[in-house]
Amino acid sequence: MATTLATPTIPAADTARTDWVAVARHLGPAFAARAAAHDANDTFVADNYTDLKQHKVFSAGVPTELGGGGASHAELCAMLRELAHACGSTALALAMHTHLLAATVWRWRQGQQVDSLLKRIAAEETVLISSGASDWLDSSGKAEKVDGGFHVTARKVFSSGCPMGDLLITSAVYDDPQDGPTVLHFPVSFTAAGVTIMDNWRTFGMRGTGSHDTILDGVFVPESAVSLRRPKGKWHPFFNVITAVAIPLIMAVYVGVAEAAHDLALQEAAKRRTDLQVPYLLGEMENALVTAQMALQGMIDTAANYDFAPIEQTANAIYIRKTIAARAAILTAEKAMEVVGGGAFFRSLGLERLLRDVHGALFHPLHEKRQHLFTGRLALGLDPVGQ
Repeated sequence: MATTLATPTIPAADTARTDWVAVARHLGPAFAARAAAHDANDTFVADNYTDLKQHKVFSAGVPTELGGGGASHAELCAMLRELAHACGSTALALAMHTHLLAATVWRWRQGQQVDSLLKRIAAEETVLISSGASDWLDSSGKAEKVDGGFHVTARKVFSSGCPMGDLLITSAVYDDPQDGPTVLHFPVSFTAAGVTIMDNWRTFGMRGTGSHDTILDGVFVPESAVSLRRPKGKWHPFFNVITAVAIPLIMAVYVGVAEAAHDLALQEAAKRRTDLQVPYLLGEMENALVTAQMALQGMIDTAANYDFAPIEQTANAIYIRKTIAARAAILTAEKAMEVVGGGAFFRSLGLERLLRDVHGALFHPLHEKRQHLFTGRLALGLDPVGQ
């Protein structure tokens, strides 16, 4: 399949009135044409990122007051879902940026002083890279106090999109003499001394996300750059916020991948209309997809375009639906394989890539058993993660 399909030109006139799903739909054919090559060669979707920047997709969620596209949280979910129909890797890498942007928008809506970052994203299409899910409650790496700040040494994994990243939004552990192990959150420029991107993303699926490890070797982080301090290993209200904004965006990608598998299987099913088992398989596939779609819509409704209560019950509602959506999306792709039959094994069809990609849903927080524990402990009135 050709990898040089020209990107359709889209008027970028007034971003305040941009239909972001339409932008994704127009970019889709070019992204779809490149997807197989990126998957086969383990290459980052850099060409797609260039197209996304050209159409100001990285600033789509920045409020119009600050120069951005003004897309709501629900609109961002819909955009990512549509992009996933064409290229799951592109959509997932973009979701990693978009969830950090969305969390910053939530902070802005609370009156926090984050205007400068949002204005920078709007002006420069700055790409944010996350290490949050791999760090989670405990974080990783070491922060040592020095004059004016900290020296940070760490290896951050799953840094999706890092080959074209501008800022790594990450954390490290500081052994505070008074408070004990304390996780510090801060941004690091990819051009800073001591930052190195590895070339080690060789995976089962989502091969084009460029989620290489990022090495921080004594990187200086000024005290003023630390945006949050929290106890290591304990649940913090910050996670209620990041869960509510991030997980619907991420799971929108996987539902989009499942929809792509469904559509491809339905197209192929026309060749097997006389096979008596095909209607049964199609019925199972339809049920699984609708389950995933309903769970995703439940997450989007809970996030309520940033108008949610940042409490454990909100996070719990999101996590329950994340588990349901992940399992249902995977089942959709599995049933799609059954519908198509042996032809689904051929890479040329593209369905086996969708099956591999959709399995990534299992590895975003909370993992299924951790969600069960989180939910069960809350039901008992206990701390949600336990110590």
